[in-house]
Amino acid sequence: PANPALVLRFQAVEAGTRSLGLQLDSVVVRAPGELENALESAIRRRADALCVPTAIASAYRRQIVDFAARKRWPAIYPDRASAEAGGLMAYGANIAEQLRRAAIYVDKIVKGAKPADLPVEQPTKFEFVVNLKTAKALGLTIPQSLLQRADEIIQ
Repeated sequence: PANPALVLRFQAVEAGTRSLGLQLDSVVVRAPGELENALESAIRRRADALCVPTAIASAYRRQIVDFAARKRWPAIYPDRASAEAGGLMAYGANIAEQLRRAAIYVDKIVKGAKPADLPVEQPTKFEFVVNLKTAKALGLTIPQSLLQRADEIIQ
């Protein structure tokens, strides 16, 4: 909650969920030891699913994926690595593409460009990954229309 960028992202997600007629409930994690209790709190409040923000997903991927599996809780993550680790779904910016774009910037700076003169770029390539093995373990059937939109399906 102290990170203004994350607060803005949360507000955007909250507005999107409201427009879909859904209710968003958040849990706050300020330290690694608080994660399990925060997730348990969401379960007690009868959350139907979990949407994991980027900052948390990369730092605590294994812990979150394992928790969701133990609780048979569907979760969507912001990165392909989480789906590869056993998460149900992932949708987010393509990390390999972002790193490639960062390397181009490093090259420009090394060649003399001033960082302040370079434009800020937003991700343009996103990927959607579905883990069917996890869906089966959760007793979920992923609609064919959703599978057709996936960039990758993990069997």
